[in-house]
Amino acid sequence: MDQTQPIQPGRRKYFRVLTIAGSDSGGGAGIQADLKTLAAIGCYGMSAITALTAQNTQGVRAIHPVPPSFAAEQIAAVFMDMGADAVKIGMLYSAELIEVVAQKLKEHGATKIVLDPVMVAQSGDRLLQDDAIEAIRRHLMPLADVVTPNLPEAEVLLGTRLHGLEDMPQAARTLARYGSQSILIKGGHLEENDSSDVLYLARENRLVWLKGERIASRNNHGTGCTLSSAIAGYMAQGYAIEEAVQRAKTYIEKAIRAGAEYSIGHGHGPVHHFFEFWN
Repeated sequence: MDQTQPIQPGRRKYFRVLTIAGSDSGGGAGIQADLKTLAAIGCYGMSAITALTAQNTQGVRAIHPVPPSFAAEQIAAVFMDMGADAVKIGMLYSAELIEVVAQKLKEHGATKIVLDPVMVAQSGDRLLQDDAIEAIRRHLMPLADVVTPNLPEAEVLLGTRLHGLEDMPQAARTLARYGSQSILIKGGHLEENDSSDVLYLARENRLVWLKGERIASRNNHGTGCTLSSAIAGYMAQGYAIEEAVQRAKTYIEKAIRAGAEYSIGHGHGPVHHFFEFWN
């Protein structure tokens, strides 16, 4: 049972978001990107770290998974004291860890869950064991309000090839059969100039196209983490799924444009999470 205390009269309340994801030593993706994003849009971010990665703008050098039992303790520590208005789930390395995370979220009555099924880093490095794919479909997707795969991730979850924009609507509908309230398939991996996403709202059986133009930038590390944590943050603030996704897409587009003007490292740099506050 949660042990969160009621807010004292006259005291302000944070919009609380728990991110369950891996750590990126380069600071551009994972927990680091999530916490930056949440701070930038006005939320209080908390974390349960699922893996330590040694990585930079050029790639992942090593992965050190956190024992599932310790990940569970982090989640419990947050819920039993502070609570969470929304949850973002990112990198989960193994099937065992996925099952433990799902169990803990159900145990603590977590709501407004955004699942980013992180499988491959920007550099192409695998971040997920093979047996974890089915575990995501079985244990996490039924809990999620929003699932945010890019095209390659959607292909893995579906077990089939997607050829472009025309395949995205049916792919979203099919993925929703695993139980999620909505599916956002991101078109950033399309080869055309069009970088549109499609949002399928399962309860309404409705598709929403989110138009977007490709932004020329080498600094696109952590875009998926940033988008999904922004969605969770806006949902924590009370926005419905469609509005939260729209706002998050606007935020990531501005962050990519601002980040394109910077140079850090020798590979794919980060987006600029704090573009509204400093440049």
